[in-house]
Amino acid sequence: MGASLLPVLFFTLVWIIVGVVLPIFVPRGTNRGILQVMLMLTAFTCWLFWLCCYLAQMNPLIGPKLSKNTILMMAREWSHLQYD
Repeated sequence: MGASLLPVLFFTLVWIIVGVVLPIFVPRGTNRGILQVMLMLTAFTCWLFWLCCYLAQMNPLIGPKLSKNTILMMAREWSHLQYD
């Protein structure tokens, strides 16, 4: 499985809208700055989390698939392992 450019661009665009465009539309008030920063930080952290999860699927941390003969040979060589 290889990384595809389309999902990365799509979700990056979605989170750019949330983090850059939506803060412009926050109504004026005493907490406007806090709400804008909250939207920007939320968008960035959600995008970063999504990107890490997406990229982790490109190279999963799964061990090698061993054949039955290899497993039996390992069991014979390593006498403390018991396989039925």
